[in-house]
Amino acid sequence: MSLQDVPGIRERRVSTGGIELCVAELGDETRPTVVLVHGYPDSKEVWTEVAEQLAEQWHVVLYDVRGHGRSTAPTPLRGGFTLEKLTDDFLAVADAVSPDRAVHLVGHDWGSVQSWEFATVKRTEGRIASFTSMSGPSLDHFGHWIKQRMSRPTPRRVGQLLGQGAKSWYVYMLHTPVLPELAWRGPLGKRWPRILQRLESVPAGDYPTPSLPDDAAHGAWLYRDNVRARLRRPREDAFAHVPVQLITPTGDIFLSERLYDQLELWAPQLVRRTLPAKHWVPRTRPDQLACWISEFVSGIESAQEDGRPLQAPAPTGAHADRFGGQLVLVTGAAGGIGRATAFAFAEAGARVVAVDRDAEGAARTAEMARLIGSPAAWGEVVDVSDEQAMEKLAEKVAAEYGIVDVLVNNAGIGLSGSFLETTSEDWKNVLDVNLWGVIHGCRIFGKQMAERGQGGHIVNTASAAAYQPSRALPAYSTSKAAVLMLSECLRAELAERSIGVSAICPGVVNTNITATARFAGADAAEEKRLQQRTGRLYGLRNYPPEKVADAIIEAVVHNRAVVPVTPEARAARFLSRFSPGALRGIARLKPPL
Repeated sequence: MSLQDVPGIRERRVSTGGIELCVAELGDETRPTVVLVHGYPDSKEVWTEVAEQLAEQWHVVLYDVRGHGRSTAPTPLRGGFTLEKLTDDFLAVADAVSPDRAVHLVGHDWGSVQSWEFATVKRTEGRIASFTSMSGPSLDHFGHWIKQRMSRPTPRRVGQLLGQGAKSWYVYMLHTPVLPELAWRGPLGKRWPRILQRLESVPAGDYPTPSLPDDAAHGAWLYRDNVRARLRRPREDAFAHVPVQLITPTGDIFLSERLYDQLELWAPQLVRRTLPAKHWVPRTRPDQLACWISEFVSGIESAQEDGRPLQAPAPTGAHADRFGGQLVLVTGAAGGIGRATAFAFAEAGARVVAVDRDAEGAARTAEMARLIGSPAAWGEVVDVSDEQAMEKLAEKVAAEYGIVDVLVNNAGIGLSGSFLETTSEDWKNVLDVNLWGVIHGCRIFGKQMAERGQGGHIVNTASAAAYQPSRALPAYSTSKAAVLMLSECLRAELAERSIGVSAICPGVVNTNITATARFAGADAAEEKRLQQRTGRLYGLRNYPPEKVADAIIEAVVHNRAVVPVTPEARAARFLSRFSPGALRGIARLKPPL
């Protein structure tokens, strides 16, 4: 979608220093103003999807930076793109669209670089209420970062310098006379949309605009007019005078995360967020950006209305910088590992959908999740083995809560007994839940993630039994081995869509699965005895489900493929790879039941 196609779009021209800036507005002008500043080699069109979502709550303003889009370029170009002149432009826009109220500033790439200038110079004090930065450091902070590492070189610091130096290859190229302009107005400008699609999965459409070759050629002067001068002589007073939200894409190929080390020294009111994405997050993750920007702006505005000091509303809980506001769906959430996982994501600030066949248990998990820290949580009832019920659940979740960011396929049942005593009905029951339930979840919710095109993560609960043969668990082990291989296959397929897939292999964990496990070939009395005996053994092991939940969180954060959790699960995984014969020998032993 083009910005021109967004309902309610309004445009005006703002004059500043001989330049005509093209400014677009969306939303209610009586609401607080959010100003979006684009980067290189973009125009304001890069913000289209983010702006449309923000406009539901805020007055949103976008403008083409001088020399880009439908704004005019300075004459001559040299010296026309200094940070001082870009600050003049910003103030002119702010005065035109919000003359009596400070604006909330959001910048990406070079939009963030110049916005750091706006947020740290004296003449903008009182005109900015908050600043959200992504993929663009302050040149002053960058200059001090380099000086610190050169003045006190250690192997680690030298490695950081060399790493960022390699990532900054394009900066050197843009300082080359004439060649960048020729490349952008020639083959590079024509191929750029396909390059973005291939490297970053930026969806095709009306972005970038036909003005890209001229935008990129003009924008080269952003680097030439500012980079060398500021890196050589960085300002000593470049302290942010507003609350700052830093959103760091962990897969940014141009900027190292280490650039933001000790940023709190320059931005005392700092909130950090991390996003598993690459550089062009306004196009690849607009939903998450809109959510975090709105949450941040709302916190600042609430503090102002209540007469409290303006400060950054920091997320709380472990990994809140990563999962705050995201939507997480957990199956089998009425107890055990599922409930512990729902609570762990709730503590990290995620919205939680707790799914289980047990309606009361799912509702109780959702209620507790809200008390723990989830901004919103819901209990939903479904049998994961029922494909049509899962389809309806996915439709409801997408319509009422949004597209799932993290899916945890955890629902499962236990079945023990020899192969010869396991009936076809037993096999069907365990495979319907343990395997087909995972297949339904991956297919239905994974398809929604893929169609959204903003990445995500799928976690499938397998088991150490997936790679540890046992004469007592043929059906259960088979179902979990299938889940493990399914996860590995999906991980290979979905990687190009920025969707991670992890298989969790817990081992012996103290949950209530033993109370509901079936024992093939046993009558009701014998099955009850075996359930109680197994439950006591698991209780003696006493490995808590909360540790499995922590492992699931870490698997998502670090995009791990296979995660054995307990010591025995890790040992069995090691033997399965390096001494499978030993595991086969152990499998022949009768379990102590």
